[in-house]
Amino acid sequence: MSSLQDKLFISCPSCKRRQLITRWQKTLYVCPVCGHYLPMGAASRMKAVFDIGTIHELDSNMSPADPIEFEGYTDKVERQQKKTGLKEASVTAYGKIGGMNAVVAVLDSHFFMGSMSSVVGEKVTRAIEFATKKKYPLIIFSASGGARMQEGIYSLMQMAKTSDAIEEFSRQGGLFISYLTHPTTGGVTASFASLGDITLAEPNAMIGFAGPRVIEQTIGKKLPKGFQRAEYLESHGFVDKIVPRDEMRDTLIDLLKLHCQEKEKRGLSIIQGALS
Repeated sequence: MSSLQDKLFISCPSCKRRQLITRWQKTLYVCPVCGHYLPMGAASRMKAVFDIGTIHELDSNMSPADPIEFEGYTDKVERQQKKTGLKEASVTAYGKIGGMNAVVAVLDSHFFMGSMSSVVGEKVTRAIEFATKKKYPLIIFSASGGARMQEGIYSLMQMAKTSDAIEEFSRQGGLFISYLTHPTTGGVTASFASLGDITLAEPNAMIGFAGPRVIEQTIGKKLPKGFQRAEYLESHGFVDKIVPRDEMRDTLIDLLKLHCQEKEKRGLSIIQGALS
């Protein structure tokens, strides 16, 4: 019975109340009692953001490699794949949001805490390049514990690769919305997650490079209350807006509409200039 209940119910880690999984799904995995945010899987995130029936996944068959033959890594990857149903921590797709084309990448913290492997970096880079080629807006939902140590330098190299792809995307006039969720840390924060034209965050998300304990031990001082939380970062200009999950899709639609309108204005200006 307990096994069946575990499949049907989820307990909130904050208020400890148990709710049917179907109720959690309706609230986009925000506790209906206390408002605590659970991690949102890539499939659920895509379904909540894209228009129904418009999702086209990119590079769906890419799986982690074992570039430095780290002991036990292959077995751990297989267990993660079986447990989560994912091939890697990143899922990328294109489709329509409010009728407008967009490319979306989601880092799923259920798989190795969303850590950035060589394949995660490659999938994100390919998604950016696809958006550049198609001239589609780009949205990346970050959730990561940082670089994946089992891949050593190959993981760290993804910071430069993804950042370079974003730079080229920006040079060609693309709109990049960086959406930070809990937690966004390490090499992901130090690369593409911090390069958005617009940076959004979920309430109370932890965002930073090193963790608070590491920083306190390094500088020998107590950090301000709420340091590295989304609200603190918004008040200091690192985050443009904190967006509750139930406003996620509508906020993205509003931003994409503004971008499309601006592109139309620029196009008309170019045409008028050519005709005058």
